[in-house]
Order: sequence, then structure tokens, then C-alpha cells
Amino acid sequence: MAEAGRKQINPWVVALTVTIATFMELLDTSIANVALPHIAGGLGRSFDEVTWILTTYLVANAVILPMSAWLSRVFGRKTYYMLCVALFTVTSFFCGIAPSLNVILIARVLQGIAGGGLAPVEQSILVDTFPPAKRASAFALYTVAIVTAPAIGPVLGGWITDNFNWRWVFFINIPIGIASLLLTERFVHDPPAFEEERRKIKAAGGSKIDGVGIALIGIGSAALEIVLDRGQIDDWFGSTTICWLLAIAVTCWGTAIWWELRAPDPIVEFHMLANRNFAIACVFYFVFGVGLFATTTMIPQVLQSLYGYRAMDAGLVLGPGALVITFLAPVAAQLVQRGIVHPRVMIGVSLSVVGASMFYYSNLTLQTDYFHYAFARAYQGLGYAFLFVPLTVLAYSGLRPDQNNKASSLTNLFRNWGGSFGVAFVTTMSERRQNFHQERLGSNLTASGGALQQTVHQITSYLQAHGMSAADATSGAYAQVYAMLEAQTRMLGFMDCFRMMGWATLAVAPLVLLAKHFRAGGKAPAGH
Repeated sequence: MAEAGRKQINPWVVALTVTIATFMELLDTSIANVALPHIAGGLGRSFDEVTWILTTYLVANAVILPMSAWLSRVFGRKTYYMLCVALFTVTSFFCGIAPSLNVILIARVLQGIAGGGLAPVEQSILVDTFPPAKRASAFALYTVAIVTAPAIGPVLGGWITDNFNWRWVFFINIPIGIASLLLTERFVHDPPAFEEERRKIKAAGGSKIDGVGIALIGIGSAALEIVLDRGQIDDWFGSTTICWLLAIAVTCWGTAIWWELRAPDPIVEFHMLANRNFAIACVFYFVFGVGLFATTTMIPQVLQSLYGYRAMDAGLVLGPGALVITFLAPVAAQLVQRGIVHPRVMIGVSLSVVGASMFYYSNLTLQTDYFHYAFARAYQGLGYAFLFVPLTVLAYSGLRPDQNNKASSLTNLFRNWGGSFGVAFVTTMSERRQNFHQERLGSNLTASGGALQQTVHQITSYLQAHGMSAADATSGAYAQVYAMLEAQTRMLGFMDCFRMMGWATLAVAPLVLLAKHFRAGGKAPAGH
């Protein structure tokens, strides 16, 4: 009777149920960024100290994410998912009431551990809930969640901190988490094949815990995430700590790959990367993560530091991209499901559009208005709207049903690492390219140069006309010229980052030609 009851549940109810918590977790990765200055003031700590609120969450998230498939099998997928939602909800409460930075950091570590399991488990639930021919539509919903949440985060975070209190940035997770738990308990169930696999393992005495793999992956992930998140702040290789952490990360991950390839029941199934379509899809997931998270981080920085936008206004620029994806991702799903456009073709075209959008960004100037930034984001969203759905179909095209759980863990691992690398890249490269342009342009501005003297004279005259003394006006004029130089070089540094990401995106697009042919419904061809 229980099995019959399960079959009556509409798969879209399941899809919406599991998307709620994933959306909450992804929203939390960006909503707290805007609140950091308010948290620093409220707790009486420096801004550099409170940035660990972000770092601790990302580190814990990175540690648990590659283990999510194994943990969901140990506890049961539904049970593990509900544990993650419950822990995320409870720790959100403790983040909100935290009386000190130490308390909030402990809560954020636990919150990161909980959040690391949500997206991979949702993805595996969607794969098992929908038949191959209808998965594209399900992943259209998933696409909307993972792209829209980071875009909404800065806007919502800015509005909450401006109108209420920074603590509500965390408190809003509580009702969402409770709703997710109630709906999950009612509508989500582990598939029979998954339960049968767990029964067989339990009957055989249970699987041996891969303690070495857990330790290597956990330490390696934590070290690498700290390197990426703190590298620019701590001067990269100028910091002994960063050098040691990088050495630990490389050693642990290298050893982990060697160990996991030989382990009878590995924590991370690296053998799956021998499947050509899955390996190519993982590369694209990484590139997707780089582009999405790098631009979501960089665009608000550009608008706030160079145009004087408020955090909420800068976040609104990201809105058109999210809207485009919301409306067009379902269209992409229908094109794939009906066989109108093959996923490989759609992926190649989508990556080309994303690359072209990066070059569009790279031609913007200090005179660019809101409309052109919003249009650029919509242009980028057009590419992502038609990318993620066929990419997911490609990833699962040659896999067996019993591999779905482990596949979702790996694809999310590549996407998250892409996001971490992307943010580290733009944070570092924008500053270095700014220094390069400042040195280059500054060398052409000699004190006796006619253009410089004319500009200084004009500004000096304007300042004197408004009541400043000759000496103060001259000093102010030179300061303003330097500020103009700094703004221009900072803009050039950002534009260089967009250009490099554009070339990188176009460079990987031809990989889709190496993918094995498969039917658009997601099944491997005969004889695969």
C-alpha cells in the first residue's frame, strides 16, 4: 500500500519540495555578503575578522559536498536530506541570536556542513523521480533555483539590513526550513532501487567506512577553500600560511584520487570520470561555476566602487539575467525533450553566447548606464538559460541508475569548485590588472605634460571659483586627477577579467564535439 501511495505523488510536487531548501541554501551564500559591515558593527569586530563568516561556511561546505553521495547512502537519502535541512534551520537561528563572533563562526561551520548536502541530494532526487524523457523539464526548475538565488541574495540582503536588522538575514531561513521539512516528510521517498541497494549493503554487514578517504578529502577540501578564499587577502605566495595550505591541499587531493581509485567502496567515485560524456560535462560544470559566481561577485563590485550604487541597487542589475533564465530555461527543456535541438548543439551555442556576453561586458566604460549593465546580464542569462538543462542531460546520458547519486555529488563538486576558483580569479586578477594599467597610464602622465597641466588648471579654476584658496585648489586638483586615474585603471582591470573569461569559455566550447552521441531523452545508445 505504501508503494502504491508513493506512485500517486506528482513528480512536480517532489521537485518543488526539494527545490525550496536548495534555493534557501544558495541564497544564503550571497545574502550574508551584504550584511558583513552591519555584522561587524553589531559585534564590535573589524571587517576583516567578520569575513571569516563567509570563509568558514565555504570551507565546511567544500568539505562535506564530495561526501554527500556516500552520506546519503549511509543514512538514507530522505533521512540525510531532512537532517541537512533541520541542521541548516537550527544553525540559522543560532547565527541570528549569536552574541559574539565566535558563536556565529561555530554556527556557520555547522550550517556549511548542512548546506553541502542539499544541492547534490536534490539533483539525485530529481534524476530518480523523473524518467529520462522528462528530466530536462525538472532540471529547468533546478537551473532557475541555482542561478536566481545568488542574484536575489544581494538585493534581499541589502533590503533587510537597511530596513530591519542583520540578524534577520539568518532568521528568514527558519520558516523556509520548517516548510521544507514538513513537505519533504510528506512527499519525498527514497526510490525502490536505492532502498534495495542499501538493504544489500546492510545484509552484507554494511560497507566499510573509508576513513582514509574521508580524512584526505576533508583536509584537502578545507585547505584548498581557505587558499582560494583568503589568498588575495593574505598576499598569496607572500604568505607562509597560504603556501603551506596549498601544499597540503595538493598533497591531500593527489593522494585522495590515488586512494579512492583503489578503494572497494570509495567516498568519491572518480572512476565515473572515465565516462567521456560525464567527464566533459564536469568540465562544463566547472566553467559554468566560474562564469556565474565570478560575474555575480564582480558586477556589484564594479557598480558600487566605480558608479556609487548602493548594494541593493547593484544587486538589481543582476535581476534581468535571472528573469531571462526563469522564462527561457523551460523553453530549453522542451526543445531538448521534443528532440527539436540536440543537447550537444544547444551546449555549443550556449557557451558561445556566454563567451560573447563576456566580451560585451569588456567593452563597457565609466559612462555606461544601468540599462547597458542590465542588458549585459540578460545577454549572459540567455546563454545560461540554454546551457544547464542540456548539460545535465549530457552528464547523465551514459550512466546507470545506480550511479545517479554519486554523479550528482561530483557534478556539484565541480560546479562549486568552479565558483570558488572564479571568485578567487576575479578578486586577484582585477587588482593585478589595475596595478598594471595604473603603472602604464601613470608613466604617460608626466608633471610637465600638456594634457595633465590643462586638466589640473581647469579643476583648479573650478575649485577656486567655489571658494578654495589657490594652494588648496591645486592640491585638490591633483587629488582629483589621481582619483580619475584610479577609477579608469580599476575599470580596465575589471574589463580585462571579463575578456579573459570570455576567451576561456570559448576555448572549452569545442569539447562538446568530443561527446559521444546519445538520444535526447538521456539514455545511452545501444551497446554503450
